Amino acid sequence: MSRVDDRALILQGFPYSDTSRILKLFCERHGLRTVIAKGAMRPKSRFGGVLEPFTEGRVQFHLQDGREMHTLSGFDLLRSRQSLGRNLVSFAGASLLAELALRFATTEADPELFHLLVRELDRLGSVDEDAAAGVALAAVWQLVARLGFEPRLDACAGCGRPIGRDEASRFDVEAGGVACTLCRPQGRMVDARSRYELARMCQGVPAVDAGSDWGLHRALLRAFVTAHLSAEHRLRSLDLFVELLPHQGGAAGGGTNAESSTVP
Repeated sequence: MSRVDDRALILQGFPYSDTSRILKLFCERHGLRTVIAKGAMRPKSRFGGVLEPFTEGRVQFHLQDGREMHTLSGFDLLRSRQSLGRNLVSFAGASLLAELALRFATTEADPELFHLLVRELDRLGSVDEDAAAGVALAAVWQLVARLGFEPRLDACAGCGRPIGRDEASRFDVEAGGVACTLCRPQGRMVDARSRYELARMCQGVPAVDAGSDWGLHRALLRAFVTAHLSAEHRLRSLDLFVELLPHQGGAAGGGTNAESSTVP
């Protein structure tokens, strides 16, 4: 048994019995861990009601070999990120980031992934409402790339021919990238601007604006993530996030349209 004292993000939390709470933590030096916070739901709990998703703190628990759940002994609050709850798009984006991290992180240390999540959650918590969709979409694509699923955008996924800077192409979801019109003669076109925007977002740069093809970006994200990151178990937050992204030429909000639903 060893004592852990580490910086951690709460990715998920849910009640256990009448008084305790189980937390999924992503630690800077100890990766993904599950802990139980005994008595956390009591009115006079020493944890003070701060054990909520997206909260960052200094955690202490005893790591026991062969056990999947450990007992939380301390949590010193660093950031609560309550501001995420004031913007539904930011909250949905943060939820998708957390769900992806839960799906693909391991118990191995991954400081780079930890700091990416911290940085993007901070950005989502402070962004203006009008810019939230672009920032959140870029954060998701950056995480997708960091997890090893970055789409290929510079060459055809079929024949390997480089795609010209101003050349329109199509998208082969299963192959994981753009395709030239010879290899994919049918399907929705991906213009050069949208391809450039997607490449920038995979680097974490918010690259979409009011003039972007939001219908295409909605469809690309849904189709790509579904095919490569949630084929067996659908990500619960994906649909909500996509539906909250702007529609073609519109503002962020609910609803669907045929244009944004798929990438044929």
